[in-house]
Amino acid sequence: MAEAAPTTNGVGGSGIGAILAAGDRDFLVRNSGEQVKISSIEASPVALYFSASWCPPCRRFTPKLIETYKELASEGKSFEVVFVSGDQDEEAFNEYFAKMPWLAVPFSDSEGREGLNGQFKVSGIPNLVILDAKTGEVYTDDGVPFVSEHGVEAYPFTPERITELKEQEKAAKANQTIQSVLGTSTRDYLISNKGDKVPISELEGKYVGLCFVVNGYGPVVEFTDVLAKIYEKLKEVGEKFEVVAVSLDSDESSFNESFAKMPWLAIPQGDKMCEKLVSYFELSSLPTLALIGTDGKTLNTNVADIIEEHGFDAWEGFPFSSEKLEILAEKAKAKAASQTLESLLISGDLNFVIGKDGAKVPVSELVGKTVLLYFSAKWCGPCRAFLPTLVKEYNKIKEKNSDFEIVFISSDRDQSSFDEFFSEMPWMALPLEDERKAFLKKTFRIRGIPSLVAIGPTGQTVSKDAKAQMMLHGADAFPFTEERLEELQKELDEMAKGWPEKLKHELHEEHELVLLRRGPRGTYGCDGCEEMGSSWSYRCDECDFDLHPKCALAEEKKGEEDNKAAEEAPAGYVCEGDVCRKA
Repeated sequence: MAEAAPTTNGVGGSGIGAILAAGDRDFLVRNSGEQVKISSIEASPVALYFSASWCPPCRRFTPKLIETYKELASEGKSFEVVFVSGDQDEEAFNEYFAKMPWLAVPFSDSEGREGLNGQFKVSGIPNLVILDAKTGEVYTDDGVPFVSEHGVEAYPFTPERITELKEQEKAAKANQTIQSVLGTSTRDYLISNKGDKVPISELEGKYVGLCFVVNGYGPVVEFTDVLAKIYEKLKEVGEKFEVVAVSLDSDESSFNESFAKMPWLAIPQGDKMCEKLVSYFELSSLPTLALIGTDGKTLNTNVADIIEEHGFDAWEGFPFSSEKLEILAEKAKAKAASQTLESLLISGDLNFVIGKDGAKVPVSELVGKTVLLYFSAKWCGPCRAFLPTLVKEYNKIKEKNSDFEIVFISSDRDQSSFDEFFSEMPWMALPLEDERKAFLKKTFRIRGIPSLVAIGPTGQTVSKDAKAQMMLHGADAFPFTEERLEELQKELDEMAKGWPEKLKHELHEEHELVLLRRGPRGTYGCDGCEEMGSSWSYRCDECDFDLHPKCALAEEKKGEEDNKAAEEAPAGYVCEGDVCRKA
């Protein structure tokens, strides 16, 4: 969490009035339509709530903010919220605002709303900026996590109170017990999926895994299926191990649906401790399994990666100490060394891929080649955008290397979508309903598409992120090995000797861009073409702005080409960029 120091917002002592007033408008509105003079606002602090009805995280956070707002009001504490809508039409605004007990900038004042977004540099929603109404000082521009985790306890949301809460959390971790992690002042039990209440004290002296769950989310469902088998195995061999589900579901029916399939315990759905544990363990991804030791202290904030990597065999590494992990690593190394293309693509009678005409091509015909496993789907926008590039680079590689192939592994939901998307591809595929797809996705831990995994001529994996190599180097990345990447790096380093150390660019006129070598693993996003880059960039540290060298240097070439185009353009036409139009 970011810790905000008191800062002025540029209005000096004029306070909330100068911040919220715009043009001739000196009022805010309630959801009843009533106009409220800004000058009548006496509450302090005041929170500016940047949100929108179309934003799922906003819809999840709004009920929490309403709860905090009403609780503070019932305690007689001074606090006001002003909704700054990001909705795209007034109907959506009205429907969303109808649920809110506070004020709002009128939807009709788009300039005022846009001005507040700009003034507080809002780049994502939900966003909660909390200010001193009298002075205009910003207490925090990151109020969402504080309200989500602490609710009324974070009041009055000043930097001092935030620091105090951080110190309390630090002390709580130092003195952590299984009761302090799982219980509250009013609840000292967990629940089973049969409705039984199980005292938290029964978990003392055991290893406890806290499993963060969301009903219906594929990666979590797959993970809990494996975890359930490991859980039963550890019980069988006498390990003192328990799992507690921490639900992130917003409604009880979703929680009950997923919890019914789990053999372990859970914190009751909707309990405030679920939200607190998200922050306490700094949850950043799902699945997550935090492991608590027998003394009640945290051993590992997330062992889910270990379980995903080793599958059911991960039980042999429990409780995942360094010695146990070494054993798992050796087993994984031996398994990887024995991998062949046949072991990946052959399962029983399924010993083929399909060609463009639907004909079965034996996997044996691919043995000895470099094979890219292409995980993709027609419904996926980034996949559709990437496909033309992949086809172009595939054809380039095939012109020079016959020992190369791609196999499409589809995540499409119906045969017609599969057929339509596959028709654009010049390579092979697994059939849509093929059972091998699930095995391959699990083996390579495919969490997003498009994704490319490169299998070398020996059948061993040479790259799990060949897409990045393809995007950076195109066909030159073939055969996607570490050795080839090192060769390409040396070539780039040699080219860089002829590039200017600094330059100005029209996309970032504020400061000069400085040539920076990031190393072979230093990836970044280009703010010009919005594609990934690595190794070298033209960068502005102050603004966190990067350009590919090809994007940064293209401006000079573009200027030369524009001049040439202007000279060659027919009379009466002007050529600008990619378009020639009548003057």
